[in-house]
Amino acid sequence: MVSRVVEEERFGAGARRHIDEKGAYVPFSQVAGDGSISFLSSDFWNFGTQFLKRKASSTDGNTSNNTIDINNLPWDPSERPKIITYNPNQRDEIRRKYLVRGPCQPRGHEFPSKVVGAKARRFVVNWFDQFQWLEYSVKVDRAYCLPCYLFKDQGGNHGTYAFVIDGFNSWSKKDRLKLHKGEVNSFHHKALKKCEDLINQNQSIVAALHKQTELMKTEYHMRLNASVEVCRYLLENALPFHGNDESENSMYKGYFLGTLKLIGRTNSDIEKVILQNAPKNNQLTSPMIQKDLITCFAEEVLKSIMGEIGDDVFALLVDESSDVSRKEQMAVVLRFVDKCGIVQERFIGIVHVMDTSALSLKSALDALFAKHGLSFTKVRGQGYDGASNMSGKFNGLKALILNDNESAFYIHCFAHQLQLVVVAVAKKHDGVKDFFYLLALVVTVVNSSCKRKDMLREIHKDRIQEEIGNDEIETGKGLNQEISLVRAGDTRWNSHLKTITSLISLFPEVKKVLEYVEDDGDNGATRLQASGLLSYFKTFEFVFYMHLILTILGLTNSLSQALQRKDQDILEAVDLIGTTKAQLQMLRENGFDQVLEKCYSFCDKHEIVKLDMAEGYVNTRNPRKRMNINNRHHYNYDIFNTVLDMQIREFGDRFCEISTDLLQNMAALNPRNSFSQFNKSSLLKLSKMYPRDFDDKERMILEHELDIYYHFVYNDVRFANLNGIADLARLMVATRKHLSHPLVYRLLKLTLVLPIATATVERCFSSMKLVKKDLRNRISDDFLNAALICDIEKEAHAKVKTEDVIDRFQKMKTRRGQI
Repeated sequence: MVSRVVEEERFGAGARRHIDEKGAYVPFSQVAGDGSISFLSSDFWNFGTQFLKRKASSTDGNTSNNTIDINNLPWDPSERPKIITYNPNQRDEIRRKYLVRGPCQPRGHEFPSKVVGAKARRFVVNWFDQFQWLEYSVKVDRAYCLPCYLFKDQGGNHGTYAFVIDGFNSWSKKDRLKLHKGEVNSFHHKALKKCEDLINQNQSIVAALHKQTELMKTEYHMRLNASVEVCRYLLENALPFHGNDESENSMYKGYFLGTLKLIGRTNSDIEKVILQNAPKNNQLTSPMIQKDLITCFAEEVLKSIMGEIGDDVFALLVDESSDVSRKEQMAVVLRFVDKCGIVQERFIGIVHVMDTSALSLKSALDALFAKHGLSFTKVRGQGYDGASNMSGKFNGLKALILNDNESAFYIHCFAHQLQLVVVAVAKKHDGVKDFFYLLALVVTVVNSSCKRKDMLREIHKDRIQEEIGNDEIETGKGLNQEISLVRAGDTRWNSHLKTITSLISLFPEVKKVLEYVEDDGDNGATRLQASGLLSYFKTFEFVFYMHLILTILGLTNSLSQALQRKDQDILEAVDLIGTTKAQLQMLRENGFDQVLEKCYSFCDKHEIVKLDMAEGYVNTRNPRKRMNINNRHHYNYDIFNTVLDMQIREFGDRFCEISTDLLQNMAALNPRNSFSQFNKSSLLKLSKMYPRDFDDKERMILEHELDIYYHFVYNDVRFANLNGIADLARLMVATRKHLSHPLVYRLLKLTLVLPIATATVERCFSSMKLVKKDLRNRISDDFLNAALICDIEKEAHAKVKTEDVIDRFQKMKTRRGQI
């Protein structure tokens, strides 16, 4: 077809228009150099793309013109609105989102049964394998068809309502599933074909209109691969992606563009297809492309985590904290036993909650579980802090989950409880309370200005150099580092111990800084505080309290560190708590003279007046009042024994879970001392506490299996020197005895998944502070969640294959490039 050129006055002087053989105007961009009309021109391409994005019909009252965030789509089939209600321009993108995610198949859910006729019927999990398109709604106990739901708006009114709108629940009629599938020409098969065509973008109309050569595909693949690797590197190191100014003339365009440019410099082939050398509309560097790639990495990491869990039981660890934007974020971690018998704790996401009430947290968890195909019926443990909204007996999150699953036993975080023991003693004993108050005041006065902190560092540096010159201290890698006073906090674990140790190490320097403040302080109040602190530092009472609390916290510190291990099991934690409590009792009975000797040594070193323990005690606050006791009685009985009695009593009150029947029965699994604690009746009682995991028939089998199991492990030398149930589980898997004794191994897993501490969740919040900083306080919740998943689960992120990310990226949306 050839066009002719005409001139018209209404287009202005010299204006020309091409007219085809039928007299219709042809855009200039569609006319080739020889005057022929090109139907694959850029204007025609744009027209075709716009045509495929169908506009909403004004006659369809059910259609919405509002766009939605596809990351917040409901995952439970019963909660999904009809596809036709979405904006027509978003429908294909929504369909792809559901197809990439896959059908909602909570394989680990305990499907409820209902009486049909004279028999109890329920959904069978094997149907997911026979009918891969099948979905299940935990909320309403009904089955649905994903392909039919996605293309219900394009016909299919015959026999599809039960699997799209109402849901199927005739569990006794499995043939209905085959009937719904139908013959080759059924609507279900047509819907499946449409799903395949939608995912395979090379067969789409857009791809047909915009044919690409093999060279263009190769260049696109190289360009996309480079962007994927840049994202991988930035996610691994929790680095920001964007720069403040990404314009053409900017010297600093951010880490993403900067790293991509660096890759181009090191590889000339890549340099030819990226950035300015790439098509302007397909450079794969826009913020939206970066977010899609980050989402792909996070989805692949979560896919591997969910594959590890499978349909096995797990424990739930939850905590909430505000980010730098003052948004309340809820972090969720799952604790489970992997296929090698090793305890794992995996972070699966962070959710922005509008408020921290128990109902809001439960609703957010419901949505998160539905998204990942998890079920509350598989929860076998809960681990939170002591906040009322989490651990409330009647209205807390613990209670709401126990209403759904009575086997989801709650354990108050042991590390939190240990910290509360220290705080409780600090609040109840007047002397300890005054010591911690003055200790906090010292940190405040010394660290309140840069000049004082610099003075502290310089004096400490001079002392270290002098001691090194006199061969008083050793030198080597990592020794004699610069230190500073650490501020203690009630919610920061081990912070009180760090504060006291730093004060002892910097005691001469702190005294000199206080003397400087006493002479040249900013105001009278500050000088008065420094003078009071110096007077307190000269008393023997200060030295005694400092070394007493240091000794107590030193004993509990090893327990605190052990409780924060990811692979720590409940029985070993109970043993450690009992050991620590026994050590405190021994300290009370025999430790006074040791603490007193350390106090005398400190006094000699820093020229503090020592007290004679045989002399009469004088109360410095009321020296005229006669006490009729000597110094030894006061420091031994009134302070030393009283503080330790409080500490031991708090241990018993806080760690009340130790005395529960659950842990006492679990102790029969402990393999220490050649399974000396093995008790068959206790383990049978333990199985009764988990009715969802053991029915009456399995308990009868377990009774005989326990005899065989005990005879085997007691006589096998490989099981002779095990330190705990964690070692036992790993060895059973290594020797394949978990297959010979599956019910015993099931008891082991139920014991191992019980949470000990929420340290993993706390570490997630530490990572959140690195990812979302003051300069990155505007990143979205979805971006933050995906970046945190990749940053925290570094091992899983490192195993993600580039081709898997590219494949998921291509399926997410209609891309300009083809592979």
